[in-house]
Order: sequence, then structure tokens, then C-alpha cells
Amino acid sequence: MLIDEIRLIEVKENILSDNESLAGELRDKLRHMSTFMLNLMSSPGSGKTSLILRTIDALKNEFRIGIIEADIDSMVDSEKVAERGAKAVQLRTGGFCHVDATMVSQGLDALNPQDFDLIIIENVGNLVCPAEFETGAIKKAMILSVPEGDDKPLKYPLMFSVCDALVVNKIDAMGIFDFDIEAMKQKVQVLNPDIEIIPVSCKTGEGIDDWINWIRNEIKGVLNPPS
Repeated sequence: MLIDEIRLIEVKENILSDNESLAGELRDKLRHMSTFMLNLMSSPGSGKTSLILRTIDALKNEFRIGIIEADIDSMVDSEKVAERGAKAVQLRTGGFCHVDATMVSQGLDALNPQDFDLIIIENVGNLVCPAEFETGAIKKAMILSVPEGDDKPLKYPLMFSVCDALVVNKIDAMGIFDFDIEAMKQKVQVLNPDIEIIPVSCKTGEGIDDWINWIRNEIKGVLNPPS
């Protein structure tokens, strides 16, 4: 067989294109239902679940909250969320290092999104793959924890480029680790000048009000869209 007779299929390009199309459809449906969905991403151990629990505690009396938990295995985080009084759906990705719009669509079917004002996707712990795949979320946020170091924007630029908010967690440990938050902010703002940077400590509660105010305003923007 001649080389020019071999058909080349750009699999990743086709997959990404189909996924973005479905994500756009999901986003439009959510807006129509006045449901705000947030895609929350980070490395393992940075504090996604801790931030979600703080968010549930602060907003559960204002908004109807649902959580889509994504893990390669285990239901530990879903159990924690359920104990806090929010409805949770577990997506077991079976080896995939991210969730995409098809997976999220299955989670939404189980949640009945019209019953919620806020849905948070806790994406798989990873700073690479989740940044590449649209989920249908209306906004994206990521967590960078102080122990990870202030050089991560240089190593994982796409993640910092695509997010609307950056939560810098574990600032209570700033004195222990060599983390220059101002240098980190400068690196991030070169990649993404419009990103909201919110330093917090899920352990002590410092800065959590700033995060809650950001997400509250985003929810209200969907519940009360400009005419």
C-alpha cells in the first residue's frame, strides 16, 4: 500500500470539536433554566472539596446547590458533600484524567439541573487535561495551593489562561513555604489579565468571604440576566 493511500484521521481535533459543540448546547440550556454551573479544577490535594464544603455552608440557605463529583475511583468526596446537605452525583471516570461535556451531561441528567441555582463540577485532580476539555460550565475556576509553589503558571499556562477565577488556597501556610504571591499574580496576569485572584485559607476561613461574594454575584447574574 502506498503511503498516500493511507487515510489520516485527526482524532483529538474531532473529539474536541464535537465536545465543544455539546458543551455549548449544555451552557445554553443551563442559562435558559437560570442554573449557574461552575467547573472547579486543581491539582490533587489543593483543597477542591474543602472549598466546596465551605461554599455549601455559606450559600445553602440562599441557593439550591448540587455537586458533580469526578474521580478516577472512590466516592469519598460525594459522601462528604451529602453529609453537608447538598445533593451529589458521582462520576467515576475509569482512568480518564478529566471530565468532558458528555460525562457532565450524564451527571446533569441524574441531578435534574432545573432544580438547582448552583451546580459545581469538582473536576479530576490534574492541571493538564481538564483545561483542554469544555464541560458546559458557565464559568471556570481553579485552585492553586501554597505548597505547590508560585511557579505553576509557567508550567501549566493553559489552565491559568482559561479560568475566570484563581483561588490561592492554604495562605495560612505562607510562612512555611517559599511562595511569592505577588510574583505569582504577575505571572498569571500576563497570561490572563481578566482573571479574579482570591487568596483564601479553607482551614482558617480567611478570604472565604471574598470567594463567596464572587460566586454569589455570578449566580445572581444567571438568575437575573441583564435585559
